[in-house]
Amino acid sequence: MGVVVSLGDERDRKPSLDVLATLVADDLKAVNEVVVQRMHSSVELIPQLAGYIVAAGGKRLRPMLTLASARLCGYQGRRHIALAACVEFIHTATLLHDDVVDESDLRRGLHSANAVWGNKASVLVGDFLFSRSFELMVEDGSLEVLAILSRCSAIIAEGEVAQLVTANDTATGETAYLDMITAKTAQLFAAACRLGALVAGRPKVDEEALDTFGLNLGIAFQLIDDVLDFSAKQATLGKTVGDDFRDGKVTLPVVLAFHRGNEMERAFWRRTIEDLDQNKDDLDQAIGLLRKHNALADTVERARHYGAIARDALGIFAGGAEKEVLAGLIDFCIRRAH
Repeated sequence: MGVVVSLGDERDRKPSLDVLATLVADDLKAVNEVVVQRMHSSVELIPQLAGYIVAAGGKRLRPMLTLASARLCGYQGRRHIALAACVEFIHTATLLHDDVVDESDLRRGLHSANAVWGNKASVLVGDFLFSRSFELMVEDGSLEVLAILSRCSAIIAEGEVAQLVTANDTATGETAYLDMITAKTAQLFAAACRLGALVAGRPKVDEEALDTFGLNLGIAFQLIDDVLDFSAKQATLGKTVGDDFRDGKVTLPVVLAFHRGNEMERAFWRRTIEDLDQNKDDLDQAIGLLRKHNALADTVERARHYGAIARDALGIFAGGAEKEVLAGLIDFCIRRAH
């Protein structure tokens, strides 16, 4: 795998998001200002709830992808600022809706918005943020931007429904699962990156290359998240080990272990995942079965495969700090599992 190259010459630095954040620091500050401004509403609950989830929403990876992709393409304007905020609003809205659908009480170690304010408020504020994102698209004035992000939003919704249909279903196959995470997670990565080439007026081949980069980075990112759910490293990420397992989510490690197991092992997965009949020892047994059938290691290998595709997609771009940092993101995503 490649090595992250920082903005200086510290070539042995462990991959992290810090290098990306440094690269786009000024633009990201401007994005955050747009986000705060557009969350404003005379209805007090809206900025209160929206601000809570935005503040707890992580390190702004998706909008940073838009900012870095625009820099990679040599863009010198300001359109990417509002569009990165638009990407963040879409992501935040999906988080609000996800937590309601999943009946989640925690988000990154904090109480989820629906746990604090209830499901109705969370759904409605999520709708408000979607609306704000479309306002920003319209203000940009590009039908191409509107087409990319509206299509992305529709695909994300399809992925959410697909997850609902396959929830707690141990008969889910690898292809169906990959299709679901491609829609639910990776499409927003792809759109975020594609916008950078679009605003820079680059040829379609560059748009498609960044779309491919983002899509495959997003798939790799989600697959490593699947592995981390069964890892002690979850504690450092503000999550509890086994959250997906306790919720009965069918992720790729579970898919692989189920199909590789014997009938007794499959009965275990049906009881714990389909019936949600779990006891205190079941998580340890699940981890044991995943290790027995190399399901975790093979999921990481799948992530490396998609990471390699993402890396190849950057090949058409000239070298420089932006390209090195984006390539380093692939290493960061995958090395989270170690």
